[in-house]
Amino acid sequence: MDTIIVRVAEEKDGKYAQEIVDEMASSAKARGTGIAKRTPEYVAGKMKEGKGVIALTDKGQWVGFCYIESWGHEKFVANSGLIVNPDFRGRGVAKAIKFTAFRLSRKKFPSAKIFGLTTGLQVMKINNELGYSPVPFSELTDDDEFWKGCGSCVNFPILTSKNRKNCLCTGMLYDPEWEKERGPKDWDKLYEKANFADKNVIVEFE
Repeated sequence: MDTIIVRVAEEKDGKYAQEIVDEMASSAKARGTGIAKRTPEYVAGKMKEGKGVIALTDKGQWVGFCYIESWGHEKFVANSGLIVNPDFRGRGVAKAIKFTAFRLSRKKFPSAKIFGLTTGLQVMKINNELGYSPVPFSELTDDDEFWKGCGSCVNFPILTSKNRKNCLCTGMLYDPEWEKERGPKDWDKLYEKANFADKNVIVEFE
């Protein structure tokens, strides 16, 4: 079993950008769901900015990816574009990437509310573990540029017909203010529960 390493992406990882966007598109088509399309240049840009999380085997094969983006003058940050190579699904890679993207979001934008839109049950479950709550779209960013990103989704007409109040996606939100009541996350406990080590998945984050 190949060792999988999950870490913050770097500029040198741009060579995987085309493969990543191709899998994003084919995966969305297979699921019959919408996705905000991204170009290889956009994905490579996120890597260069240190706003991407990538998973690779110890032999350099691409395994998974996700990126973060701030909106509304950094009041919100979205974790978007989560994708895992079909050959490596079932090993907890999506969870390892989501955990890392969450920590990266908190590190880069400590006061921002973290949110996402998803139709995937697995992502919803991971978000729930991280402390997200389902919320109406009115609780998410009102930044027009974010919502324009939904324009390439097949469900965009539904979103616009409902004045951005709801769509087929579920909106989920994490507010760092909640930590005042709940306390900080016990990452050691979360990682232990995820059993990354048993699946030969190594998470690198400082």
